[in-house]
Amino acid sequence: MYTAAPGKASADQPLNQLPTLTHLQFLVIGLLLESVSSGRSLRARLKENGARKSGPAFYQLMARLEDSGLVEGRYVKQSVSGQTVRERHYDVTTPGRTAWRASQEFYAYIAAQVSPSDRLSHA
Repeated sequence: MYTAAPGKASADQPLNQLPTLTHLQFLVIGLLLESVSSGRSLRARLKENGARKSGPAFYQLMARLEDSGLVEGRYVKQSVSGQTVRERHYDVTTPGRTAWRASQEFYAYIAAQVSPSDRLSHA
């Protein structure tokens, strides 16, 4: 079992405990840390990173992130070809930033514990 390095564990997430975010949630929040994004834009960016989600599956994921308080969404009205449409835009919340940082620190810590010879012997 891995143990937390002194002074490195988050108050909410010790380094010897698996992160609460899934890999896909980690990716979504990481993308939102770069900028507020519309659902359509975010789906395109996920696809660029190798994560493909159908529209319904994507919006279910975003609803779960919103329900968890990790992201917040709002509708923005815009004109498309002379027609007004509402598009959902997402931003990461402070708890979302904290969860993302804890996950990032966990994986960085674990990666630092693996020696180069361990990496080569399992390749």
